[in-house]
Parts: sequence; C-alpha cells; structure tokens
Amino acid sequence: MFGLIGHLTSLKHAQLVARELGYPEYADQGLDFWCSAPPQIVDTITVASITGQKIEGCYVESCFLPEMLANRRIKTATRKILNAMAHAQKHNIDITALGGFSSIIFENFNLEQFRQVRNIELEFERFTTGNTHTAYIICQQVEQASQKVGIDLPEATVAVCGATGDIGSAVCRWLVHKTDVRNLFLIARNQDRLQELRTELGCGKIMSLEAALPLSDIVVWVASMPRGLEIESQIFRKPCLLIDGGYPKNLATKIQHPDIYVLNGGIVEHSLDIEWKIMQVVNMDVPARQLFACFAESMLLEFERLYTNFSWGRNQITVDKMEQIGHLSIKHGFRPLPV
Repeated sequence: MFGLIGHLTSLKHAQLVARELGYPEYADQGLDFWCSAPPQIVDTITVASITGQKIEGCYVESCFLPEMLANRRIKTATRKILNAMAHAQKHNIDITALGGFSSIIFENFNLEQFRQVRNIELEFERFTTGNTHTAYIICQQVEQASQKVGIDLPEATVAVCGATGDIGSAVCRWLVHKTDVRNLFLIARNQDRLQELRTELGCGKIMSLEAALPLSDIVVWVASMPRGLEIESQIFRKPCLLIDGGYPKNLATKIQHPDIYVLNGGIVEHSLDIEWKIMQVVNMDVPARQLFACFAESMLLEFERLYTNFSWGRNQITVDKMEQIGHLSIKHGFRPLPV
C-alpha cells in the first residue's frame, strides 16, 4: 500500500475542505485548533496502471498549515509532519510521499534526528519526498512546452529561481547534461550554495531575480514567492514561458498576458481515472486524472515494489535517478501536464 502525506494551502482553505470531507467540527475552528489537530486518513485511493496492475493507497492529512510557519510555530509544524509519518507507518503503509511543505520542513529542520515518535520508531526507508519525479516532470515540461509556444530551447535563456533547492538543483543538472540550453541563470538567496552549484555544473550565471527576469525566455520557479513581491507582465520577454513549480500555485493569478504562458509545474496527468476525492479539494482542473508528481512517485514505487526512500536528503538527485523514475512514469501511464 502507498501513502500520501499532504496539507492544505491556508486556514481558510482547510476550513472549507474540512466540511467537504465530513469533518464539520474542524470547519469553524481557528489556527490554535489546527495546531493541536491530529493527522487523519481522509481518503482511500485505487490506481490502475496501463500495464494492468492495480494498487491501493490512502491520503494522510497532516493538518499542517503554512500559517504555522508564518507565525513562527516551528515546533508545531515539525510535530505535524512527524506525527503524520508515524500515523502512516502505524497503518502499515509501505511507501509514503511527503507532499508540499512536508518534505521541505523535514529537510530544513533536520527531522531525521527524531526517529522516535511516541511508541513508534520511524523507518525512513518507508518515505520518499517525491522530488526526483517532480524535477523530472518539470524538465519535461520545459522541453515540451517551449516547443509548443515557439521558444527555441538551445537559443533560449532559462532562469531557475530556487536553483539551490533539492528540485531546483536537479532541474539545473538535467538542463546542463540532457538539453542544449546554453544560457542558464541561477537564482537563490544563499550565495555560497549558488557558488557551489555553479562549480558543480561548470556553467551558469548567478543573477538576482530582478536582473534575470527581463532577460529570460523561460523561468522555472521552484522557490517560495517572497512576501510582497510584485511581478508586472511588462518586464518579461514575449513570448515567455513560466513554469510554476511551487505550492500553492499562484503565478497564473499574478501574471496574465497573451504572450506569457504560465504552466503549473510538477503536475502529471494519468492515462486512467483514479478513484479518489482529494484532488477535487485542491482544485485540480481534471481531478480524476491530474496530481502532484511527488505523490505519483510513491505510486510508481508501489507499482514496482521498490520500498525505499527513492528521493531523500538535500541535493542528492542525479540525472540517472531522474531518468529511472521517468522511465517508470511513462511505463505506468503518467505524462507531464501540457501547456
């Protein structure tokens, strides 16, 4: 059995979804209540592969909300993720994906040091961040969508915002080693990590966000949107392709222009309907077919009986592993969300 650990995008969103999922006692509660709410299995899932295989899984709602980080409730946020992991393991789930902020919190706050959660010793090989599949899908979206919107990838300038993160660095490796991209801008907050990444890649130009955006034909956004950041459509080249790999997706609401193509990055479409309801509440356009690539990674590992933390740690994603998970993605009927 596979599992998905997720969370909702805001307190308001969580209150709306709680009522839809049959938890009315959560629907009118404030942040303090959600800080103490335990993880819940709120959906059971059946997925069929185009190979004919069929697997079962479940969705674990962690009850984490981004407001917890915004209000500096760090201990609460970390406890939410650890408790959700323990809940998944307690229910004998073989491989579970850490979706959204779950993997970011796990890595940034070094939760691997906390193996004991009450009476459960976490077995980390049961969990995967899903970042390898996400990075692979984003790269496929760059290659496929650039063609469709008339951008010549070898001649294009590609900016990766969040380049030193787990997904961002993997995207950079793929672009350098698997495509003909010649002009690559590296954007991130930590200058030391940027220098290390540039040394590893052997190319790329370190740029500020403000300097890079007007010069870029393609922008891969895999960093959180800074508070108060205003992006005007007139600063971009036309045409321009924006791949929004963050969560929640919000670039499409901020930037609207007929020659600027905003694509929800890291989203896959499955060839067959999936029996679940959770993608309806996160507002996927086609909830029976579309899902986050990180969630799909746990499904792929379950199809293959690869019960291992395929994606784990920071900046450990290799091009070889991206190719491996990409092969499995195609084998079982997943494809990148098209432009």
